Amino acid sequence: MGEQERMVEAILFASADPVTVAELAARMPHGADPAEALVYLRKRYDGRGVHVVKVGDAWAIRTAPDLGFLMQKETVEQKKLSRAAIETLAIIAYHQPATRAEIEEIRGVAVSRGTIDQLLELEWIRFGRRRMTPGRPVTFVVTQGFLDHFGLESARDLPGLKELRAAGLLDSRPLPGGQGAGDEEEGEDLAGQSELFED
Repeated sequence: MGEQERMVEAILFASADPVTVAELAARMPHGADPAEALVYLRKRYDGRGVHVVKVGDAWAIRTAPDLGFLMQKETVEQKKLSRAAIETLAIIAYHQPATRAEIEEIRGVAVSRGTIDQLLELEWIRFGRRRMTPGRPVTFVVTQGFLDHFGLESARDLPGLKELRAAGLLDSRPLPGGQGAGDEEEGEDLAGQSELFED
């Protein structure tokens, strides 16, 4: 019986799926009694880190229920930002503080609520001050978390037009309207802009 126990143990251990008594009998030598071997094997594993358990009409070796927490693995799930989210984030970073209407005007399409919510959830943007204009729209600005993720000391450290063109991320053609490439940096505050906000 000891040898039959070992055989049943080996089959259960190597099987990814539960094994029926009939399948055990088909694999074991003629005259073996896998049902009786299972009774002894189950007693032997009682109180151990793994148990011999019945799953429907089949048998399997499973982790003891009280030790299941040891088998859990926590992983950080990497989520890719959508193109809309990347464009929205770039507009906010370079034109902050920016309202939803300004973002939509620059992008040329409506900004979905989900896009803004995703960036807020990532804590890469936050609500800024309300504009002192009709409707008092809320503005969005980048957060410390955004700066930390991209290794920036402040939003002024974002690459300018010259750096983006040098990296091949922008067209090297001059801007329409006769402006030269990189004549002005995009991250600078506009003069008198602070008058449009309330504290």
